[in-house]
Amino acid sequence: MSKLDTLQGRALELAGHVGDGVRYVIPDNAGKWLQAGAVLGAARTGAKTASHVVRRNPTLAVTAAVAVGAGLALYAILRRQRKANGQAAGATIEGRSKRVDADRNSRPRKAAKRRASSARKRTEGGAETTGG
Repeated sequence: MSKLDTLQGRALELAGHVGDGVRYVIPDNAGKWLQAGAVLGAARTGAKTASHVVRRNPTLAVTAAVAVGAGLALYAILRRQRKANGQAAGATIEGRSKRVDADRNSRPRKAAKRRASSARKRTEGGAETTGG
């Protein structure tokens, strides 16, 4: 093999690596840019629609603002009460507990009782008859 053949093979290999890199890198970034553009377009359209609704129905906008404000105020009050009572997220609740051991022999299981009674009937009555 001559040096020209190895150089040509190496150039093709390098071009293949570059092509693979471009193929896997650019679509991801292009997809992210496309998604960001779609989100911005949707936000812009939503803002325009909201402004038109507010201009035509100002009482609806005031009512919605009051409702949202009341909800936020209620949430803040409840959160402050929980903190004051010590019921923060992940806090332990103090109390007393008593261990109760399970006693399996205290009461028979219903399924075991049924099986035992049907086995007794078969042995008392002789051979079990099959339907037919």
